[in-house]
Amino acid sequence: MPKSTRYIEIMDTTLRDGEQTSGVSFSASEKLTIAQILLTEVKVDRIEIASARVSDGEFEAVKKITRWAKSKGMLGKVEVLTFVDGTISIDWMVRAGAKVQNLLTKGSLNHLTHQLKKTPLQHFAEIAKVIALAKKKGIDTNVYLEDWSNGMRNSSDYVFQYLDFIATQPVKRVMLPDTLGILTPDEVTDFIGQIIPKYPGIHFDFHGHNDYDLGTANVLEAVKSGVQGIHLTVNGMGERAGNAPLASAVAVLHDFLPKVKTGVVEKSLYQVSRLVETFSGFRIPDNKPIVGENVFTQTAGIHADGDKKNNLYHNDLMPERFARQRKYALGKTSGKSNIENNLAQLGIELSDADLKKVTQRIIELGDKKEVVTQSDLPYILSDVLDSSSIEETVQFENYVLTHSKDLRPSVTLQVSINGEVFEEHAQGDGQYDAFMNALRNIYKNKKMQMAVLTDYAVRIPPGGKSDAFCETIITWEYKGREFKTRGLDSDQTVAAIKATQKMLNLL
Repeated sequence: MPKSTRYIEIMDTTLRDGEQTSGVSFSASEKLTIAQILLTEVKVDRIEIASARVSDGEFEAVKKITRWAKSKGMLGKVEVLTFVDGTISIDWMVRAGAKVQNLLTKGSLNHLTHQLKKTPLQHFAEIAKVIALAKKKGIDTNVYLEDWSNGMRNSSDYVFQYLDFIATQPVKRVMLPDTLGILTPDEVTDFIGQIIPKYPGIHFDFHGHNDYDLGTANVLEAVKSGVQGIHLTVNGMGERAGNAPLASAVAVLHDFLPKVKTGVVEKSLYQVSRLVETFSGFRIPDNKPIVGENVFTQTAGIHADGDKKNNLYHNDLMPERFARQRKYALGKTSGKSNIENNLAQLGIELSDADLKKVTQRIIELGDKKEVVTQSDLPYILSDVLDSSSIEETVQFENYVLTHSKDLRPSVTLQVSINGEVFEEHAQGDGQYDAFMNALRNIYKNKKMQMAVLTDYAVRIPPGGKSDAFCETIITWEYKGREFKTRGLDSDQTVAAIKATQKMLNLL
């Protein structure tokens, strides 16, 4: 690595701080799986996996992870939050097989005075004893300065008194948390800018929360100001509004700080995001940067057109970086280029006339707030292009379908046959049956013959992911010949009516 390039350690704390997300609790096997993927696939530098003393389940999870990590030579990458509690946390660590403690200490005078009710010197003496015991037991120590951000705002003399003390201790890292997510990027730059030059021999981490949605921005400023490590969580999980999110922060560092490098494999970020979503039940918003369902989806037709013309609407966040694909949403803002891109991905090419018909149909569905997916396109093509090949001498001008409790369904139908309009009312065992009864009455009075329905099937596009429409396929028999027609609509009965109109026009 060139000397001008800085390497930034990424510590993922999804399994500790992220698990403080309301309603989230990972099982021991889930924790092990996430830990394995973070270290071997995503390749973060370190993971914080638990708090000491929490529960028997937490203890078993830590034992599983440390046993696996030791077998892979990664035990030094696994960290546990501990407390200034004499021998209790260290004994827990020893029994769990962990070798790195992240010791929670007080980073603001307010916390020290009102929560611990101790003087700085009393606190420092207790910290020194825990660090010495850890060293004796073969455990490395990092220290958290809890509430450091408020400490710098309101009691900076205490913070520097603490840092003067900790600089004399055998610690690997000093971790600066914005515990309540209160800092602005300017304050991050100011506070870290005061600290780094004064303690050049200390490795500093920054731990950002997202209460004001500034977590990623603060991470960027912390790295620019000289920290050597940052703490992140998958999907931004964490207490309250969560922590700075792993995927967003890594992308920002890679794209905006060219002299900064991390070891994170971008192509694995989406995979671990979905895994954590599944295990936690904590849903990822569709518009969440990098890992959200919609973030690489173009909706407006003008954007899709621009993608075909020198990638006018692309930025550095190319989906391929994250093992994803660009998609083109289908709806009322879709233009021809948007639909052409989807068809091209399916290997389909249409004439301009047919493309215009398909585009119009998709816009109509979008106006109804229906969601249309790429998997729906073959069905739309079949429906629209079949319809366009049939001369429409029969048209259903209007109909009213009623379904009431304890009353038979009924239909009032108005139909145009060769320009002549007929109206009929009928009842039936269902709405479509009532519709067909009304239609048969009209054809009977006209002394015209209809085809006989022999089979009726309803389906949706494969995977069942679309709410745009269902497809009704009706098999008919007419003068010894069997044929099928199909109709598409979000309403099953209306789809059947469309299939019926095709049948009448085919006759």
